Amino acid sequence: MRVAPIINLDVTERRKLERLSRARSSASRVRERAKIVLLAAEGLQNKDIVEQTGCDPGKVGRWRKRYVESGLAGILKDKTRPGRIPPISSSLRSRILHLTLNAKPEKATHWSRESMAREVGVSPSTVGRVWASNGLKPHLTKSFKLSNDKAFEEKLEDIVGLYLSPPEHAIVLSCDEKSQIQALDRTQPGLPLKKGRCQTMTHDYKRNGTTSLFAAMNIADGKIISTCMKKHRHQEWIRFLNLIRSNTPKAKEVHIICDNYATHKHAKVKAWQKRNPRFHFHFTPTSASWLNMVERFFRDLTVNQLRRGVFYSVPELIRAIEEYIGNHNKNPKPFVWTASATDILEKVTRARLKLNKTQSA
Repeated sequence: MRVAPIINLDVTERRKLERLSRARSSASRVRERAKIVLLAAEGLQNKDIVEQTGCDPGKVGRWRKRYVESGLAGILKDKTRPGRIPPISSSLRSRILHLTLNAKPEKATHWSRESMAREVGVSPSTVGRVWASNGLKPHLTKSFKLSNDKAFEEKLEDIVGLYLSPPEHAIVLSCDEKSQIQALDRTQPGLPLKKGRCQTMTHDYKRNGTTSLFAAMNIADGKIISTCMKKHRHQEWIRFLNLIRSNTPKAKEVHIICDNYATHKHAKVKAWQKRNPRFHFHFTPTSASWLNMVERFFRDLTVNQLRRGVFYSVPELIRAIEEYIGNHNKNPKPFVWTASATDILEKVTRARLKLNKTQSA
């Protein structure tokens, strides 16, 4: 039969414990422990202390024993507990990171969780946790292209200046072609969206012809001037410019932002510009189509109208495009450009430095 240890208190110890059991400044757990010790010192058994305090029997026995072993200091401070043992060693973690960043698996261009797990002898979940804690995603890549245009800085400042501070009493249009839009018909009908199942589409398709969309977006209000044509040569570009001319006030200057496509710089286009001096062309740097704001509209058109569309003919495709643009123009919302030319140049400079270091390594 186990007997609870006896506690004998001197006058000083009792006063300290009584003060702790009553003091509001003491932590509630300390007050509770002091009451247990005081009752034990009065000769009460653990079961009697449980009835008076409502504490768990294990707790009463633990703090009674702790006071006998360590005195007052034993109930004032909790014992430190060891932290969780790491699931893998630091050396193994370092090896996973080193292989991920500096090596490639056999017959593959990048590591997967399974291939790395086989290489180092841990579970795929462990590899995933190591990658997640270090922000590594070997399965993803991001595309990029740095412009090598010698006049990059001048063109950048020109176009960003039009976005952030457009000239007064003038119209700024972001223009481009979305060429070779395909009228695609699926080889089999898909299943519609329902609870527990996403919409389905066949991976293969039938081509029913193409069209090219010419679009000009007014950066002030977001409205689109557009037309679809079979080709995208300089002849079609001039026809589109004539459309813009007929849809803009004659008294206003028109600034057109477009890319360096040869069609836009054709001799006949230059001759057209001389006959229409209120039109001013601003060309984006090479490999910098992201500067042309209408590209953002083309992205929305593709995602919202074209990618999942089924078109049995080119006229049907054109009707879908015109319907989308018509609905857009009923409630247009301009895209807001926020990045300054200085911020973009700093980012491009950092990218070039990193690229040069990688090439020289």
